[in-house]
Amino acid sequence: MTNRFQPIASSRTPDHLSPVLQDLRLTRASYCRTDMTAPWGVAIPQQDGVCLHFVVEGGCWLRLPSQEPVWIETGDLAFLPRGTGHAIADDPNSAVRPLQEFDQDTIGPTTHNMRAGGGGARALIVCCAVEFEEPAVHPLTELMPELVLLRSTDPADPALPTLLSLMAAEVAARRIGSATVMARLADAVVTHLVRAWAEAYDADPKGWLAGVRDPRIGRAVAAIHRQPGHLWSVGSLARIAALSRSAFTERFTSAVGLSPARYLAQWRMHIAGTWLRHGQLTVADVARQLGYESEASFSRAFKRLHGVPPGTLRAQPADKTFQPLDSK
Repeated sequence: MTNRFQPIASSRTPDHLSPVLQDLRLTRASYCRTDMTAPWGVAIPQQDGVCLHFVVEGGCWLRLPSQEPVWIETGDLAFLPRGTGHAIADDPNSAVRPLQEFDQDTIGPTTHNMRAGGGGARALIVCCAVEFEEPAVHPLTELMPELVLLRSTDPADPALPTLLSLMAAEVAARRIGSATVMARLADAVVTHLVRAWAEAYDADPKGWLAGVRDPRIGRAVAAIHRQPGHLWSVGSLARIAALSRSAFTERFTSAVGLSPARYLAQWRMHIAGTWLRHGQLTVADVARQLGYESEASFSRAFKRLHGVPPGTLRAQPADKTFQPLDSK
């Protein structure tokens, strides 16, 4: 599914989303200055985090298994919130080679130049991969389609054209320290993209996004995300939201579709699943960091939600699904 920005008339203020956007904590940004001449084609594998392509010069076709090829040209940006595997090429029918088969000049630990092709029409593209601090999957990016297009003519966040112009200038100049600058720009671009999409998205009258758009409920959701292991109570969350316990519970449940306690439990189990699948922590460590009194109590809670004991997930591939998003 592809989504274009279609801003909607709204009385919401961007600050409603700001506390939750703080969860998008960049840990690593890598980029490649991709300078290609036709014919060419690159197959890019699934990424951990998000992926974006910004066309500085020329254009290319972006190909996803689930949809028809999409043409992106100078000034356009293609954003893949879940790092879906895809290909970019000069033509919808051009043969593609795996990314790892191309020669790349290493400029820094996370910065590369790549030049290839047959000598025809040129395309200069900034390709970025951005990873975030655990939990690896942010529920806002999970709501987004697998591909979001920002055309150079699209109205969106007014800061984005400036940020993209700075990115293009940095790529063209190839100055010392460009890796650091590009990492900062990629961080800002992704945050602005996600915020612009969230402000335009109006498909569901209730659910996770409806909750964070509420200035009071959003503060409580952000607090849960920042400190999932804290001993939260309905009372402490209600105080953050500046509401009485009863008013907070009713307002939270109405907006999100889950009670505060249920949302907290599911968010903790989502984080636990992510940590366990990545093999970062033992079951006991996860239980302690998520505020459970014992490994046994954590294991019971985990099995109730996931249907299997936590130890069985350590050898399984990462599951990028956070159930509260659908509020089902």
